[in-house]
Amino acid sequence: MPAAPAPALPAVGDIPAITQLVNQAIAAPRLPGAVVQVGHAGEVVLRRGFGERKLAGEPGLDGRPAPPEPMTVDTVFDLASLTKILATTTAVLQLYERGLVHLDDLVQDYLPEFNAADDPVRARVTLRMLLTHTSGIGGDLSHQGPWGLTAPDKADGIRRALTAPLELPPGEVFHYSDIGFIILGTLVEQITGQPLDEYVQAKVFDPLQMTDTRYLPAAKVCGPHQIRGTAVAFDKDASDVAACPPDSWSTDLLARIAPTALDEDTPGLNPDFGRPLRGTVHDPTARRMGGVAGSAGVFSTADDAGRYAQALLDRLAGRPSAFPLQRSTLELMTTPQQPGHHPGQLEAANAADRRAVALTPNRADPLAAPRYPAIPGQNLRGLGWDIDTPHSRPRGVVFPIGSFGHTGFTGVTMWIDPGSDTYVIVLANVIHQRGGPPITTLSGDVASAAAQALGLYGS
Repeated sequence: MPAAPAPALPAVGDIPAITQLVNQAIAAPRLPGAVVQVGHAGEVVLRRGFGERKLAGEPGLDGRPAPPEPMTVDTVFDLASLTKILATTTAVLQLYERGLVHLDDLVQDYLPEFNAADDPVRARVTLRMLLTHTSGIGGDLSHQGPWGLTAPDKADGIRRALTAPLELPPGEVFHYSDIGFIILGTLVEQITGQPLDEYVQAKVFDPLQMTDTRYLPAAKVCGPHQIRGTAVAFDKDASDVAACPPDSWSTDLLARIAPTALDEDTPGLNPDFGRPLRGTVHDPTARRMGGVAGSAGVFSTADDAGRYAQALLDRLAGRPSAFPLQRSTLELMTTPQQPGHHPGQLEAANAADRRAVALTPNRADPLAAPRYPAIPGQNLRGLGWDIDTPHSRPRGVVFPIGSFGHTGFTGVTMWIDPGSDTYVIVLANVIHQRGGPPITTLSGDVASAAAQALGLYGS
C-alpha cells in the first residue's frame, strides 16, 4: 500500500479566530477536517490543516478499518464545482481570446445537437448564458435514469446534456446549472480537438505550476487498483507498476486524497455502492462520464488553488503573472456579465448591503451579511464566477460586493477580493459524514475573520 508522504509544505501563520471557528465546526461535528489558506498582498498569511481527513475506524486504502489520518496541508480534495472556474471557464475564455468563440454566439452554432429540432426558444441560448447560469437549462443529469453506472459512458452524458430541456426562459433568470458547464466542456473539446482534461492540464494547470491539480479519470489510473463500475479503489493484491505513462495518474496519490463520502448512487445497479469514494469524483454525472466533465472532476490542494488565485490577482493588478488569460479578459470574467448587466448594479448592491448591515444585522451570525444577494432578485454573476447571489455566503460580511468566488458541493470554497488583494480558500470534505451541512456558512465566517484579522475595510 502506498504510504502517505510527509507534507511537502509547512503550515504558515495563525489567525486565532479562524482556528476557533474551524475547530468548533469539527467538534460539532459538522466536518472531519479542513485546510484553510489565506493570501494577502502577495503573501500566504495563513495555511493550516485542521482535524482529520479520515476518521478512526473508517476503511483505509486497503478497505479495512484503520486509524484516523490527520488533515495535512498538502491534502488533495475533490474540488467539485470549483472545476467550473479553474478548468472550464478559463479554457473557454482562452478560446475567446483566440477569436474562436464570442460570448454572445449561439450554442447551436458550435454544437448543432443542442437544437436539432430548430426550437426557436433553444435557438436563443448563448455562451454568455451558459457561463452566467442564465440559459434556462436544468440543474443536473444525475437523476435521468440508470446510465453510466457499470461502466463510464461519456457519449451518453454529452447527449443527455445537449438535449436537456429548458426549464426557464433563456437569459431571464439565474438558475445554477451543471448541465450548462458540461456543454461548455464539450465545446472546448470540439474546438480544440483535445480531451478537456488534457487541454486544461497543458494550458491552465501546468503554466501556473499547479503540480497537484488534475482530473483523475478512471481510464488513466496507474498502479495497484481495481475498478468498481466507475469508481477507482486501491487494490493491495494487484501487482505494482514499474513506471506510469506520462498522461496517467498514480495510485500513490490516493494516500493523500481526502475521502469525500460513501458512494450512494443507485443501489442495486452501482457496483461501488456503499463504499467510500477516494480519488473518484463525487459528482454523479462527472463520475458516470468517466471522471472528466466541464462541471466537476478536478482534484487539487489549497496551495495549488492559492497559486491560481494569486496569479489572477497579480494579472488583474497589472503585476507580472503567469495567469493564462489577459488582464482585459479577467476584467470581463470577474465583473457582472449576466444578460442585462449594467455598471450601476455593483454600486446599488453595495449600498443595499451597507443599509441592511446597519439596520438589520445578522444577529444569528454577525460574521455574515443579512442577506445574499443584497438586492432580492438581482443576481450578479461574472463569467463563471459568483458575485452576489444566494451562493455568495462565502464572501462573509467584510469583503464588498464586487469581490467574487465559487463553491463546491463536497465542501470547498474560494473567495477573491482584488480591492484588498486578498483571497480565502477553505477546502473540506463536509459530506464525509451523512447530513453534513454546506460549507458556505463556515467559509463565510472564515472570510470575515480573515478580513478582520488583516484590518481590511476598517473592520
